[in-house]
Amino acid sequence: MEIDAAASGAVLKRERVRDAILDLIEERRPGDAIPSERTLCARLGVSRPTVRAAVDELVVAGLLVREHGRGMFVADEKITQELVPDRGSFGLPRAGGRWTSRVMELRTLPAGARVGRKLRMSPAAGIRYVARLRLVDEVPMAIEHLHVPVALVPDLTGEELEQGDLYEHFRDRHGVQVAEAVQSIEPTVVTRAEADLLTVPELSPALLFERLTTDTAGRPVEYVHSLYRGDRYRIVSRLALGPRPPRPRTPAQGHHPGIPPGDLPPGDPVTFSTRGVVQEGR
Repeated sequence: MEIDAAASGAVLKRERVRDAILDLIEERRPGDAIPSERTLCARLGVSRPTVRAAVDELVVAGLLVREHGRGMFVADEKITQELVPDRGSFGLPRAGGRWTSRVMELRTLPAGARVGRKLRMSPAAGIRYVARLRLVDEVPMAIEHLHVPVALVPDLTGEELEQGDLYEHFRDRHGVQVAEAVQSIEPTVVTRAEADLLTVPELSPALLFERLTTDTAGRPVEYVHSLYRGDRYRIVSRLALGPRPPRPRTPAQGHHPGIPPGDLPPGDPVTFSTRGVVQEGR
């Protein structure tokens, strides 16, 4: 395949402009202004469309904010979750900010075919469905939809879902001991309704988490899908590419990606593995 020289040059030029703007962002604090597009064009010796394309990319990525009539400003820092491998498990540093929950809906309803398959139960069997908004320092960060067999948690309350550690409530109040979770992560965009809840523009980038949790007996006890703001949340993996000296094991803190603080029992590290899947074209 022959590479289009014009297209290649345009991509490389935009990348250089993007790197230069990233340098400006790193020199500033959230809320600080950066030079105008006209000033950047003169400083970097490139055209207005090239600068605008790079700025647009950084706005979508949540690193810059445009304010009509005022200019461009450094966006608030993202909530970062780092995965640190340690002998097959991951000790999880605490994510920034104060995480809280607001229950939007809590009701009992039939599982239905799709959720019933995931939880290995009859479509007519009852589940406790929960929709809650997760916030960091009172700023909306994620929308969660939880499905739990009603037979396991018949008296699950809104207070449990808004206060304390959810899995500790499962264990101490309902006798459900979680043991393992399989979770997928993929990019998506938000709908108008989701955008209103998360206070972001419609079609903003987001991360979609889907998790199936089982107990010590291997029974599915929870199916969750969560939508996280792509402009404020990111996951960082640290990869060990060769032998390294052993490190002392420390209790895990913070939360697993997609499981904000308050949904994970403290103490043991969370085993976490990833697998890349290339989907066939359709």
